[in-house]
Amino acid sequence: MKTATRRAAVATASAALLTLGAAGTASAGTEVDEPSTFTSAFTVHADPDTIINADGESVPGAEGGSGEFHYRVNSDEEIICYDLTTRGVQPPYESPAKTATHIHEAVEGEAGPPRLAFPDPEGDGDVRTSSGCLQGPFTTGLTDDDDVDTAEGFSLRQIEDDPESFFGDTHTEEFPAGAVRGQLVEMPVGGVDTGLGGSAD
Repeated sequence: MKTATRRAAVATASAALLTLGAAGTASAGTEVDEPSTFTSAFTVHADPDTIINADGESVPGAEGGSGEFHYRVNSDEEIICYDLTTRGVQPPYESPAKTATHIHEAVEGEAGPPRLAFPDPEGDGDVRTSSGCLQGPFTTGLTDDDDVDTAEGFSLRQIEDDPESFFGDTHTEEFPAGAVRGQLVEMPVGGVDTGLGGSAD
């Protein structure tokens, strides 16, 4: 009886998380206005061919899907702004975290915990988008074996110090390990070629 009750509670909690993810309304930090300057910028070209599950195994993502994730960081104020676009990635989203769209800490070919959670891309048809700015302290809603949130103690300077050790992805019900994924690549701040920002001037 206790086991059945516990399973029902877990199912209810999971359904609530999925509803938040699908609606794109869950927040993993404080939503703020875009700052006037940035200390760094990163981009991700996400595809379905680089997905690694929790067991460290390569698994397929959403065939034909792709993602362009752009991040602008002000690590002095602990603010990250995001412009996320997916193509061919269909909801419903699924993740035990607050949302299903993340930056994880792991190098290419490895799995790792989410450190940042973003509102999931929304829209009609094949193209879906999400944009805004979040300020820490951040939470993911996912805890480790010690019952500590996987964003606990995380700082945006960790991304600036070693961007190749982080990847962006999004998870769906059909592809829970990840529909598309790609490693972060540092871009010039305020560069004419990137348009990724810099000073407001």
